[in-house]
Amino acid sequence: MDGQMAFAEEVLAGQPFSKLLGTRIVEFGDGAAVLELEIREDLRQQHGYVHGGLLGYLADSALTFAAGAVVGGNVLTSGFTIDYLRPAVDGTLRAEGRVIRAGRGRVVSRCEIFTVDERGEPLLCAVAQGDVAVTGPAVT
Repeated sequence: MDGQMAFAEEVLAGQPFSKLLGTRIVEFGDGAAVLELEIREDLRQQHGYVHGGLLGYLADSALTFAAGAVVGGNVLTSGFTIDYLRPAVDGTLRAEGRVIRAGRGRVVSRCEIFTVDERGEPLLCAVAQGDVAVTGPAVT
């Protein structure tokens, strides 16, 4: 495992909420990050769909991890928007974040969230874009 991926896994492991959900980071580096988590019954809302707050959490995390892949670990989300395109129902949630523009104090990232079925087929369910603040010198 390369040093960047080890760093990303350490950061994720330090987040109690991410641990509670069972989130894993599967790709990290070159201005991109991919997070995954299995859909479970306790993550659904009353209609049987994955709760939108969970998709928001994944977007927030993927946007910020992608930014951190460029500018280091001293980053915090300063804001994001999300559009829900279709309900997430079954399979694995996969959030793919990538940096659009990185500056010294601010990074703009985009994210696509998919459900991935047992055949590996992705279905786009949400898109997000956000600003990530650089809060200090690079930490890697």
